[in-house]
Amino acid sequence: MTSCPDTSLLDSRPSGRGVLSKFRDPAATPAEDRARLRFAGMMLVVGVLHFVVPGPFRKIVPRWFPWREQAVVWSGVAEITTGVLVAVPATRKVGGWLGLATVAAVYPANIQMAVDASRGQAQVPGPAWVAWARLPLQLPMLRDAWRLTR
Repeated sequence: MTSCPDTSLLDSRPSGRGVLSKFRDPAATPAEDRARLRFAGMMLVVGVLHFVVPGPFRKIVPRWFPWREQAVVWSGVAEITTGVLVAVPATRKVGGWLGLATVAAVYPANIQMAVDASRGQAQVPGPAWVAWARLPLQLPMLRDAWRLTR
């Protein structure tokens, strides 16, 4: 007799069973729930990368900023914390505010990356136009963080 694997932990139905059901927001539509969890996952992954591969993050901290190492550590902590807070429906709004502040605070690093790439001193691989194209892409992130505060 073969047994089926127990999938109840992954059951995201509103029956209250499963790990994923703990992250469902009953007041949100399924699309809003998915958007919230995507934002949370992105922030968590990027935050963890600050500790796993800090070099690229350190390189794009603006040169005028005196505490480069601390900037990488604290922005990573802020991104991880944002991800955790946004993932839990009860703390979504606080996480949205922290996410909004974090995305805005790291924007100068994105500008520095684009400026360096234009001068032929790219700190991360890729053409200069990609670095510049990333700048307006921060606006939807700010919008998404703002929506999470509502």
